[in-house]
Amino acid sequence: MDIRCTPFGTTHDGRPVERYTLTDGAFSAAVLTLGGILQSLIVPDRNGVPTDVVLGFDTAADYQAQDCYIGALLGRCANRIAEGRVTLGGRQYQLACNDNGVNHLHGGTTGFDRRIWRASVLPDGLLLRYDSPAGEENYPGRLRASVAYRLSGGTLSIAYAAESDADTLCNLSNHSYFNLGGHASGEVGAQTVCVHAARFTPLGGTGAPTGEIAPVAGTALDLRQPAPLGAGWDSACPQIARAGGYDHNYIIDGTGLRPFAEAYCPATGIALSVRSDMPGMQLYSGNYLRADLPAGKGGARYGRRHGFCLETQFWPNAPALPHFPQPVLRAGGEYRHLTQFCFSSH
Repeated sequence: MDIRCTPFGTTHDGRPVERYTLTDGAFSAAVLTLGGILQSLIVPDRNGVPTDVVLGFDTAADYQAQDCYIGALLGRCANRIAEGRVTLGGRQYQLACNDNGVNHLHGGTTGFDRRIWRASVLPDGLLLRYDSPAGEENYPGRLRASVAYRLSGGTLSIAYAAESDADTLCNLSNHSYFNLGGHASGEVGAQTVCVHAARFTPLGGTGAPTGEIAPVAGTALDLRQPAPLGAGWDSACPQIARAGGYDHNYIIDGTGLRPFAEAYCPATGIALSVRSDMPGMQLYSGNYLRADLPAGKGGARYGRRHGFCLETQFWPNAPALPHFPQPVLRAGGEYRHLTQFCFSSH
């Protein structure tokens, strides 16, 4: 394992950003201190050609100019909370409704994706830390979060940890957009995805789950067998139509560290398998990526459905739905979760 640090410019208010590149044989991952962003992920295709399989940008300014959370760590609470209302210990907290004015999304107006994380090199990876003060984005409690990126044998592991001095919400995730054909190869409709879930949480009219738990059987959301994303993302299925494609939380079968999903690109032969110990995973087919984003790495132009996300997480809108697994971190307690992205080619 080789880890190297290089400057990555500054934020709009002059704070320096660093880029740490982890290299293990033919694989490498570059992580920024800005937002804990996974800026590049190089894996060999079936012919051994190095291929960058995540969308990203070449400057800190471009990351700050986009609003699609590309590559970033999400927190304190990933995904949506309807109307931004949270009750903890009998007290109600109003969080920012930064998702079309109706939902709290990915931690608020200035979530963990916009913060500078402190980096330290581990013997086998990179540790990022962020100390979120009490009241930041109106969340209670001082939250100390850490995320460790490790790269070994074609597997990128992300280990999340946090503790708080008061009851609070904690649901950390990563919002990388994968394109197994290469970040600049365009639409991902021919790439296949398999999700190990017999159930999902249907969306209401604002994009947040309603509290219903429904079977995927008989719907375009049934991805228990590998299927091209493009075969389902324009389906007449009401849930798909409501989200403009896939943007749904799947209830992954089983418990503990287990298989969540597989993806494959026929053009490059690159395969991705995801394992995690979280309760669910959001499959997002990049429905709101836009052509007016800043130019991507090497001048690439990203557009709608040029990448897909596999966000391991607690189920969205859980604070409003007591029968969902709750992303509550108790004072003095410990939050720990692990997600692994494993790459191969054939």
